[in-house]
Amino acid sequence: MPKCPKCEKEVYFAERVTSLSRDWHRPCLKCEKCNKTLVAGSHAEHGGKPYCNNPCYSALFGPKGFGRGGAESHTF
Repeated sequence: MPKCPKCEKEVYFAERVTSLSRDWHRPCLKCEKCNKTLVAGSHAEHGGKPYCNNPCYSALFGPKGFGRGGAESHTF
């Protein structure tokens, strides 16, 4: 029986959500930064941990600058 990477408890077939090549409990698949519940396949991964695509992943690991988009926000 696979174990959930978040809570380390067994994941039964009826409660299983597969994402990032692992099986999770639905309530355990949350963004590491904002704690929002995620839907399998609609989020990003960094260091084996799930993050919501926008705004958390882009704010933490995207281009750095004073804005979150546009040509003037990128740091060289």
